[in-house]
Amino acid sequence: MEPQSRPAAASPPGRALRLARFVTELTAPAVLVSALTVAVGWHSARGGAHGLAWGLLATLFVSGIPFAYILGGVRRGRLTDHHVGVREQRRVPLLFGLCSVAAGLALLAVLGAPRPVLALAAAGLVGLVVAVAVSHWWKMSIHSAVAAGTVVVLVFTFGAGLLATAPLLALVGWSRVRLRDHTVPQVVAGLALGALVAALVFAPLR
Repeated sequence: MEPQSRPAAASPPGRALRLARFVTELTAPAVLVSALTVAVGWHSARGGAHGLAWGLLATLFVSGIPFAYILGGVRRGRLTDHHVGVREQRRVPLLFGLCSVAAGLALLAVLGAPRPVLALAAAGLVGLVVAVAVSHWWKMSIHSAVAAGTVVVLVFTFGAGLLATAPLLALVGWSRVRLRDHTVPQVVAGLALGALVAALVFAPLR
């Protein structure tokens, strides 16, 4: 009886898919927006706890509440997954997120939040308005939009040295195309939208 052969090593395509899934989860909009908002809030008070508190409050509205709504939709079977991969399912979660960000922006303004935190929330609001409009007929990559906006905001907030995060954009775009969640044009459109909104809204308001 011949000895049992060892299982074949994982093929490069299999490893590539696992890497693409990892990148997609690590750079999910809720993850990047949460981290960025806390960082901007912290920086707005020169690293103080006061700024961190503003960042956490903003995070609740710009990513916490919207993501909780999406998870609830997944549990109830209204949404297929937490990335809302089906274009036809995106409109309601995006509108809910738009309302949450608008409410958060109003509250932050009334409470006297630092200008960079308000600017970031305003940029998120504008980005969501565009995303709602586009998602009606096309599945633009929100992963790519948020990633591009994150890089631009980091550069404006912390300096040109943060251009070192730019390769993140190619990695995010590759992961979305590799998983067949988006086409190259959808990724490019997302990158352009995120960068433009950050440059035209966040930068002048901060």
